[in-house]
Amino acid sequence: MESQNKEVDALVQKITGLHAAISKLPSLSPCADVNALFTDLVTACVPPSPVDVTKLGPEAQKMREGLIRLCSEAEGKLEAHYSDMLAAFDNPLDHLGMFPYYSNYINLSKLEYELLARYVPGGIAPARVAFIGSGPLPFSSFVLAARHLPDTMFDNYDLCGAANDRASKLFRADKDLSARMSFHTADVADLAGELAAYDVVFLAALVGMAAEEKAKVIAHLGAYMADGAALVVRSAHGARGFLYPIVDPEDIGRGGFEVLAVCHPDDDVVNSVIIARKSDDVHADGLQNGRGQYARGTAPVVSPPCRFGEMVGDKRDEFANAEVAF
Repeated sequence: MESQNKEVDALVQKITGLHAAISKLPSLSPCADVNALFTDLVTACVPPSPVDVTKLGPEAQKMREGLIRLCSEAEGKLEAHYSDMLAAFDNPLDHLGMFPYYSNYINLSKLEYELLARYVPGGIAPARVAFIGSGPLPFSSFVLAARHLPDTMFDNYDLCGAANDRASKLFRADKDLSARMSFHTADVADLAGELAAYDVVFLAALVGMAAEEKAKVIAHLGAYMADGAALVVRSAHGARGFLYPIVDPEDIGRGGFEVLAVCHPDDDVVNSVIIARKSDDVHADGLQNGRGQYARGTAPVVSPPCRFGEMVGDKRDEFANAEVAF
């Protein structure tokens, strides 16, 4: 226990120093200094760790919240930069590998699809999917549409009109995907009746960065999604909670969903994935009678399917020697 406490203290001290350095940067646009600091940050946060960031003291919590917002801003600038680069090609989709972390999106989307197929009752063959928080590089929607859901229509929502303009340009040379991809500038809080049209809704990790904001978004989705529709929520676990918000499955249950599975990858897929199903006892007032699985206290933490489930042992040395970046 004492050794774990020392390990946690050392990690928090390291993350605090990186936060201070990142905060002093004149800009978070991609450059050598920005890339180096965020690479150090992610390399520190990705390996398994005993830290529970939700139990840190007030000062560390404030630092963490600020760091997540800096990560969000830097990620947005990085994606916009590469989206503009890709748009210069005749067929941008032929060059997605230019983005240095494209393989991470491939693995994350594969994991999400396999978890949906395994845990959603009756399997998964959605006619229409919504992705909330798709950004200027909608890799997740692309991978799902191109590799796993070839007949599905995708509606991508983002607060930023410029992000949607960038994203739509990437599909202009592909008739099939451009016909199945729509982009909408909207706040999820303003979506209501249209949410009932989706068989699956994906909620990006950085939509609702504070716990209260995330819970409010989930409750809103629970009020308007169709009964039986699936919700995929990206979360974080352990030290990865310094990079992305951690979603409490109980908040998903209170929002009107039955939590079907919680998966914490231990490889370079940074996000945890929570699969839930809309309960049939929630109405537009957001109230429900507690029949969701987490309302009953069950914690369905599962191993990742396929190759993810085969990964065992301590990954620290591997991550220390790999160029894992934000």
